[in-house]
Amino acid sequence: MPLCSEPAPICRRPRACARRWRVPGSGVALALAAALLAAGLPARADALEEVPYVQTPQPVVDAILELAGTGPGDRLVDLGSGDGRIVITAARRFGTPGLGVEIDPSLVTLAQERAAEAGVAKLARFVAQDLFDPALDAELTAASVLTLYLLPDVNLALRPRLLATLAPGSRIVSHDWDMGDWRPERSITVPAPHKPVGLRQESTLHLWVVPARVAGAWTLRIAGPEARSLPIVMRQCFQDLGVALADPGAGRAAEAPATGGHGNVRPAPQEHARADAGRGALRGRAISFTLILDGHRLRFEGMERDGAMKGSVVVDGRARGWQAQRSAPGESRESCPAQPGSGAATAAPARTAD
Repeated sequence: MPLCSEPAPICRRPRACARRWRVPGSGVALALAAALLAAGLPARADALEEVPYVQTPQPVVDAILELAGTGPGDRLVDLGSGDGRIVITAARRFGTPGLGVEIDPSLVTLAQERAAEAGVAKLARFVAQDLFDPALDAELTAASVLTLYLLPDVNLALRPRLLATLAPGSRIVSHDWDMGDWRPERSITVPAPHKPVGLRQESTLHLWVVPARVAGAWTLRIAGPEARSLPIVMRQCFQDLGVALADPGAGRAAEAPATGGHGNVRPAPQEHARADAGRGALRGRAISFTLILDGHRLRFEGMERDGAMKGSVVVDGRARGWQAQRSAPGESRESCPAQPGSGAATAAPARTAD
């Protein structure tokens, strides 16, 4: 028997419905939502009261899991799991433990029955729960892959919580709808056979990687014969960074000697350091950024963890170590207007389908 072949039930709680479009039987609300989005206005999920649940075609389910790079070492949470096909497929194909969150108890029962039939009941769990229930935070904290098929305004309502709760490096895949000005790492379009909505038989999938929070003031130390210490400020817009010297007049390395390669404090040069603003990016905890220091463009690569960073940088043709310690936290922007001098890249709007 093909997975999830039964007729689709009706969703009566639009805020928590999933694996479904907010589409009344006439299709008028989908047209209204599309018109609002085209005009740059948010589509209101709470205005679409009673809507059918539309199943995600199995080829799209497979593509979602592949785009997320799902594997046996992951923990999956599917928000609005419907008949459970994403969680069940992940358990069957990859041995991935997962949780499906669904507001409709009848769908939860159906998903549990299908998990048992597939022999993955110990890996695939399902609960009847509202997506916005704070009790769900513990499951989100443990998740490394999160999937969802909601609407733009629901995605935006969830976005701050996902950024605050999911661990850096967690992957999010959304079916068809984006996250506003949080630019996806990757977007792909895949065939969606028998998709009952939209003009094309295809779906767009968006992937995000939750970035570490690095906004704030840092002390950057570059190792080497002329080790130096620089105060820098990082401004963050999701995964995009602007990096600048905190105080150009404070770049005198003698004021903050750095530890040399053998653990000895080396005397620092007396000249002022000159650094121009640079840009950078995060992918989970992995960080890369550039600074033009004393006329030389330096590219830093490293990792962030618990308020500290370290990595390598090439100086005068030689790789050197660097480390940074946060001295004061800053605010990670969840809205990213372009600001002169910020150094942060402007987030391009993601394309949506249908």
